[in-house]
Amino acid sequence: MSYRRPIHRSFYYASDGIKEAFRNEPNFRAHIIVSIIVLVLGFFLGLTNLEWIVLFLTIAFVIVLELINTSIEALVDLASPEIHPKAKVAKDVAAAAVLLAALSAGLIGMLLFIPKIFYFFN
Repeated sequence: MSYRRPIHRSFYYASDGIKEAFRNEPNFRAHIIVSIIVLVLGFFLGLTNLEWIVLFLTIAFVIVLELINTSIEALVDLASPEIHPKAKVAKDVAAAAVLLAALSAGLIGMLLFIPKIFYFFN
């Protein structure tokens, strides 16, 4: 008979992960703060349903990659406490993924919001 953990336990562990990232990762906090600002702006500018979908997916993409990056950094630090060239590559590449996602999110945000802002002020 195999042990199966109750599903509510999975949610508990996941929420612990989010809390840990929020407490200890300044970049994660920055992404959350920017996301809240963007969501409020989207509300005031009246995004369409499709624009909301694009916005939510973009935000989720960046936040998920930031969480994965944090996981990779923790695992690398555990496996290689001393500085090692391969450990540096793993951490740098994971950070690069987050950077590219954040830059892409910024571009998507401009495409979504600039026309609405111009319309709002005209």
